[in-house]
Amino acid sequence: MNPVIGLDVSKGESHVQAFLDKGKPYRKSFSITHNLEGLGRLLDFLQDVEKAALGTQPSVVLESTGHYHTPVIQFLEEQKYVYILVNPLISHRAKSSSLRKVKTDAIDAYHLCELYYKEELQPYKKRGIQLLNLRNLTRQQESIAEISAKTKIQLHSLIDQVFPEYRGVFGSLYSKVSLLTLLEFPTSKAVLSVSEKELTDKIASLCKNRSVSWAEEKAQMLIEAALRNP
Repeated sequence: MNPVIGLDVSKGESHVQAFLDKGKPYRKSFSITHNLEGLGRLLDFLQDVEKAALGTQPSVVLESTGHYHTPVIQFLEEQKYVYILVNPLISHRAKSSSLRKVKTDAIDAYHLCELYYKEELQPYKKRGIQLLNLRNLTRQQESIAEISAKTKIQLHSLIDQVFPEYRGVFGSLYSKVSLLTLLEFPTSKAVLSVSEKELTDKIASLCKNRSVSWAEEKAQMLIEAALRNP
């Protein structure tokens, strides 16, 4: 036998359907919640299907649903069950070709079981929670990098409107010392309202790993930029 369990995953719950072999559905579908009680019911059902399949462990097929399926696959990994994450485009194409046009969670779980045999999907080795966490962290990093890029563009636009000559005073507009200096002296008027020594002392305090002569040079450049500012 080649048993399989289809899980139609949604937010907080899944619909479950099992097949013992191709064309042999096993019992009626039912739903479980993604908590300890619901996942415990799923484990009991997995063991029940394994007994009915004469000791053959069922594979589990589910669609990739962003983060909704994460509790389920973590649970399957802990219980040492193999699973197959199906691309939603593939499962949608299979559903579209079926005579069953009604959209229900129970039928979708049924379709996933049929897809397992139709496409001859093979269970693959579990990715491991470390890889899944790494993927999530990568996505978060990409999101943060996108926000950072947009923020830099907005800052650049504001500087062009208020203090365009400021660009070029420091090697990097977005360096720590540059941003902190801009925070203290956001306009040319603010720069010219203090003495060169005050500017030097402030810049030196913001970048203590540089020499005083470097701070003096930047203070002079900042004053010159303020005088040139339109």
